[in-house]
Amino acid sequence: MAGLRRINQEDLRNHNLSVVLDTLLQSSGPLSRAELAKATGLTKATMSLLASMLIDNHVVVEGEAAMQSSYGRPSTPLAVAPGTWAGIGLQINTDGYGYIVLDLTGRVVAQEWMDASLNGCDPEEAFDRLDALVGPTERELKGLGYHVVGTGLALPGLVTDDQRLLSAPNLDWDMVDLREFDLVDRLHVTADNEANLAALAQIPGYATCRGGQPSPIDAGGSFLYVSTDVGIGGALVRDGRVVTGDHGFGGEIGHLSVALDGPACRCGRRGCLEAYAGRRAMVEAAGIASGESAARPGAAIELYERWRAGDEAAVEAIDRAVQALGSAISSTINLMDSQTVILGGFWQHFGDDLAERLTKTVAKQVLAGRELAMQVVMPPVGERPALRGAAEVGLRRFIDNPLGYIAAE
Repeated sequence: MAGLRRINQEDLRNHNLSVVLDTLLQSSGPLSRAELAKATGLTKATMSLLASMLIDNHVVVEGEAAMQSSYGRPSTPLAVAPGTWAGIGLQINTDGYGYIVLDLTGRVVAQEWMDASLNGCDPEEAFDRLDALVGPTERELKGLGYHVVGTGLALPGLVTDDQRLLSAPNLDWDMVDLREFDLVDRLHVTADNEANLAALAQIPGYATCRGGQPSPIDAGGSFLYVSTDVGIGGALVRDGRVVTGDHGFGGEIGHLSVALDGPACRCGRRGCLEAYAGRRAMVEAAGIASGESAARPGAAIELYERWRAGDEAAVEAIDRAVQALGSAISSTINLMDSQTVILGGFWQHFGDDLAERLTKTVAKQVLAGRELAMQVVMPPVGERPALRGAAEVGLRRFIDNPLGYIAAE
């Protein structure tokens, strides 16, 4: 019975440490021990013990003491410490591959991206390239005294909970067991769909400091994330967590049909949103390129520039895509009951004007449009969000289980 009591006490301490870390990450600034105790509901004595553990293990740092009033002791603020604890984000996409390393403050410790067409590239070759790219940095981090607590991997396809990539049509990959690659095994990689990870990157304080940066969502908020790349990715976020479904496939808005007699999609169905609003589909509809050439980033940039210049074919392709996007988003909002949509990927180029246009379109189509304060907004984190989200997944392992990494005494 004594052993069981000790385990329960350690579990409770681990939980409390996690709660304290979450509170600090989601705060707009440093917090004193008293403020943390009040925010978490912990006693001041417990808070003092936990703070000492976090300071001793270089998880938090103390700031300069400040007098809150003419009475009592000075208040010493605590903040998440830079350095020491790091997460690695990896990504393989149709147009390249790369990595990023973040610490708990959100500081970029290292990053590198290689532009390369990987469509049709053998999975083993793609993972070998990524391994060769990140390997030197991995060794350098150890030399600098960093502890890598976890690694995430963003992939453009369906990834199961047991780390199998079932399908990535735009890479022409099917049934890939990710556990077979040395990189995945060595870095204890957790792989996921790129849209899910990009959505996590938008959640303030998810695994790195929120700081004072404004955000259209709260840390525990709900929203629909939609991203257009070669295809269309989506993620449903409820109470600050991605709703993945029973097998990890939730949020595939790109394969929601908006027209039963529409164009054929690469998934085998007809009229999917991706067949109208995917980057490749829009480039082809505008007559700019076809086939694999339509998947090049340069082709999408040309589409945008032609649209800005008023090119008739480009304007028509974009208008058709926006109509399809509005329809799919409205259907999804009717299903999930959220009032915020974050629009990422290629659509970021179009700015707030497109966001306002879609807000009006969606508000007219959702069932409770008059009750919901609908907003379609551009992402707070717009630069390679899936890569950053992957690194935050790695860091989240530490936040959820701090005693798995730090000394209890």
